[in-house]
Amino acid sequence: MDKYTKISKFLSFILRHNPQSIQLKLDTNGWAKIDELIAKSKDVKLTKKLISETVKQDSKQRFIIDENKIRANQGHSIKINLGLEAVVPPKILYHGTATRFLLSIMETGLTKQ
Repeated sequence: MDKYTKISKFLSFILRHNPQSIQLKLDTNGWAKIDELIAKSKDVKLTKKLISETVKQDSKQRFIIDENKIRANQGHSIKINLGLEAVVPPKILYHGTATRFLLSIMETGLTKQ
C-alpha cells in the first residue's frame, strides 16, 4: 500500500466515520480544521503537504480542502449536513452494475453502501 492510499484510508475513517477516535471535532457540515487533524493524529504522521497531495491525487475525489479545513465528500456514517439540495429523480434512472449483482439488486433494491 502506497503512502497516499494509507493516508486516504485514515482520512476516510476519521472524517466519514469516527472523528472521536482521535478526539477530533467536526462542524455540522463535516469540516475539520487541518491543524487540529494533524495535531490529534498521533499514530499517523500527517503534514499539510501530505494531506494536500493525497487529496489532489485521489481520482474518486473523496475529500475537499477549503482554506485550512478538510471534509469527506461522501460516504458518512455519522450525521453531518453536506448542504446538498434534494431533487426529484427523473422518471427513468440508470444504474450501472456488474451482472453478478443483478439478482440481489432485483430482490432487495439498491442499498446504501
